[in-house]
Amino acid sequence: MKIVKYPHPALRHKSRDLTIIDKQVRLYAAQMLELMYEAKGLGLAANQVDLPFRLLVMNSTADPQQREHEHVLINPQILDRKGSMEGEEGCLSLPDLYQKVRRAKTVTVQAYNLDGQALENLPSRILQHEIDHLDGVLFTDKMGTIAKLSSRSVLRALESEYRRAQERGEIPPDAEILKRLAALEASPDHLPPPGPPEPPAQAGDGQPPPSRPARAPTGSRPR
Repeated sequence: MKIVKYPHPALRHKSRDLTIIDKQVRLYAAQMLELMYEAKGLGLAANQVDLPFRLLVMNSTADPQQREHEHVLINPQILDRKGSMEGEEGCLSLPDLYQKVRRAKTVTVQAYNLDGQALENLPSRILQHEIDHLDGVLFTDKMGTIAKLSSRSVLRALESEYRRAQERGEIPPDAEILKRLAALEASPDHLPPPGPPEPPAQAGDGQPPPSRPARAPTGSRPR
């Protein structure tokens, strides 16, 4: 698992609600938390690690030593927004880009943790940023006109590097990425289909959730 960078198509993929919290979902959440801490981020959405599920992790301190501020959210959705405020944001999938974005001052969110318990009173700006990710929305979409203009050079550089990585074979073609996301969505165990078999070695080779209205995932009821 790794954090994908703009313009990876997973970042524009609208996430699917999870219907069960199983061992694989817990593993994904644990891996996402570790990646988030390694990158010194405040939050990370499943889209950012090439997964099509409505799952995000966050810690408003970005400090792995302060796990009491750590949260895993299953099928989060914003039910209400109040007020407005502007603040600077960045994104782990858009490195070296920081701009001011206007968001709601407070939000009411419906979400569940890994035990199927309802969550509330979480940091508003981080939640809005990460839930946008799950809807295929980037913080660049929320920028004002001037901010968008000043961000063009960074976005173009990221686009060029992404295409070069594809040409080098380091990133699959976009069509293949989208096909994999669709297969994951259809998988009952949240695992991708097996890849092609490895060629034979030659001599010398080495080597419950909300779906409008929200409900807890099967097997885990909110308390």
